[in-house]
Parts: sequence; structure tokens; C-alpha cells
Amino acid sequence: MSASKPPLNIGLIGYGFMGRAHSNAYVQAGNFFDLPRKPVLKAICARNKDRAQAFADQWGYESVETDWRELLKRDDIDAVDIAVPNNLHHEIAIAAAEAGKAILCEKPLALDAAQGQEMVAAVEKAGVPNTVWYNYRRIPAVSLAKQLIDAGKLGRIFHYRANFLQDWTINEELPQGGEALWRLDAAAAGSGVTGDLLAHCIDTAIWLNGGVSDVSAMTETFIKERTHQETGAKQKVTIDDACAFMCHFENGSLGLFESTRYARGHKALYTLEINGENMSLRWDLHDQHRLEVFDYRDEGVTRGWKSVHVTDNGGEHPYMDHWWVPGLAVGYETSFVHQFADFARSLDGGDFTGPTFADALDTQKVCDAVLKSAAGRSWETV
Repeated sequence: MSASKPPLNIGLIGYGFMGRAHSNAYVQAGNFFDLPRKPVLKAICARNKDRAQAFADQWGYESVETDWRELLKRDDIDAVDIAVPNNLHHEIAIAAAEAGKAILCEKPLALDAAQGQEMVAAVEKAGVPNTVWYNYRRIPAVSLAKQLIDAGKLGRIFHYRANFLQDWTINEELPQGGEALWRLDAAAAGSGVTGDLLAHCIDTAIWLNGGVSDVSAMTETFIKERTHQETGAKQKVTIDDACAFMCHFENGSLGLFESTRYARGHKALYTLEINGENMSLRWDLHDQHRLEVFDYRDEGVTRGWKSVHVTDNGGEHPYMDHWWVPGLAVGYETSFVHQFADFARSLDGGDFTGPTFADALDTQKVCDAVLKSAAGRSWETV
């Protein structure tokens, strides 16, 4: 990358799993994409100064802050990355917008749509670039599915189905809350699998198939009480361990979604399938470079499902011209590289890359409707 390019000074808040994924994207993006600005790891912010310093030393951040408010006061920070628990997104994002910073926020956008609406209003009032890290849009095979759908190859869409299955909470002794386990605490996470896993499925579905009009859902919490890691007291578990819902899309198609942390043998099984009048598409995160395609217009006895290996670097497959030779795959981490590269390249043009806060609010509204439907055992309009 040319040294003459102006810097894009990044302040990251949070050093967990997503902090690592985002930092890797900042380090790698300029090596593979021609960015208008050079990403600079300017500051890492976290409450534990020693751990923050260790993170800074490992990834190359120039400085450490322990108060995000002090980070936002700095004139040498251009973009703020919010990679902290969900209950902190709202306050930090609004303050960052008021400080005139570009914002990259982890998903889901907020605890609920009411918070999300205030965040959208703040970034739109300030006119700051903003995006939410729904990274699965940027996996090349999923991006190829988007191209096929937008080109009308599937024709009328009839069905969309997706699931996201894990098994890591099948343990009654696992505590809730506190460091590393905040996703099991509704006060920090807002919800369980609905906001954590299904939000990814919903965002991708809206991107590929359009808006959701109404939902009918059910949720279950299999272990009713857990010890809270910070207090040592037994408390009621208020997150959803599993969720399934049906929906209508605005284009008239039907949707079926399922997510759970109680599917023994699955660590991160995310699959989706779309059925149209002319073509069906199927994708599996565990084989992320393959897009399964059935084209009814194929003729003869060999008509059937085919597996497209999305690795062509000749320009036909999304993003792959920035990587290796055909046939060589890239990994999960590159979806974050792709999203940041798209975001960075959109900064000077004003047409901010999606999903923006406004896009993520659409997903938040579906999540809220799902939880309301499950609680009332009713159909809910989004």
C-alpha cells in the first residue's frame, strides 16, 4: 500500500473474539484490496488495562484506553469499532455519532428496535458512515447467490429456510453472565439464540429475499436456573436457548427458521436454502465455498443438483480476484476483510456500504416480533 494514502485511524472497543476478527480484517484488508485510506490500529479500549495492553502488543495497536468516552474525545480517531456486549452498543454508538466518528458495530444492532431506532436517528443526524458486522453477506458463495437472485435466475421465490445450530450450552453447571458468558445473560445480550444466531440468518434472508412481513414463533429455555458468574447466586435464565419461527416475506414467499444451542454435535451449522420457480440454491457454512445449484432449465438425464466451487479469480466469483488462484479457498475470517474493504472504499463516495444501521434495524424489528410472538403464542406483524 502506498505510504501517501491518508490514514484511517481506528479505535477498537473490546478485545474478545470479535475484536480479534475485526483486527485481523484491518491488518489484512490493505494487503489484498486497493483502499483509498490506510487502516491504522490507533487505539484499543477495554476496562482491563493489562489485557488491553497485551492485545495492543499482539495486534499492533499504538495506544490503550480504559474508558471509551476518552477514546471518543480523541481527534486522532476516525472510526470507532464497537465490539462489546449488546447492552453497550446503544450508548457508545450515539456518543460516537455525536463525536463525528465513522462507526462499525457488532451485531445485533441493539437490545431492541427502540434502541436501534435511536441509533439510526443519531448516525443519520450526524451523517457519519456506519455499518453492522453481519459478515456472512461477504462470504463469496453467499454473495454469488445474491447475484443470481438479483439477475432473476430463480424467477418467483416460493420458500426460504435457514438454521443455525450449536451445542455449547448443554451443561447445567455452565454459569450465566460475566466475562465470556454474557451471551447467557439477558441483561447484557437482550436475548439468546434469537439475537445471537438467528439475527445472522434474518439479515442474510432480508438481503437475499426482501423484507419479512409477519412471524409466528416458539422459543424454549431448557435449563431454567443457572449460577451467575459475577454474584455466585442462582438466578432464573431469561434468554432463549432455542427458537423456531415461520414467516411470510413481502414477496409472497414462505420462510422457516430454526436456531438452538442444544443440537448435540453441531458447533456452528449455518445452512440456508432458497426455492424459486426456475432454480434452487443451497449453502452450508461448513462447506462455505460451495454453492449448491439446481437449475430446472438444464435439460437431459443429467439434470440435478450441482456443486459450484466459488473460487474463480477471473472476476466471475465475488471477491476471489483479490485472493489466490482458482480452486484455492479462503476462510471465515476473510468475510470480515471483505466487509471492511467495502466499507473503507465507500467512505469517500458517501454511499455507505450495507448493512447500515438502518438495514440492521430491519433485522432487529424481526427479532423483536419473533420474541413477542413466542411470548404470546400469536402471529405478529413486523
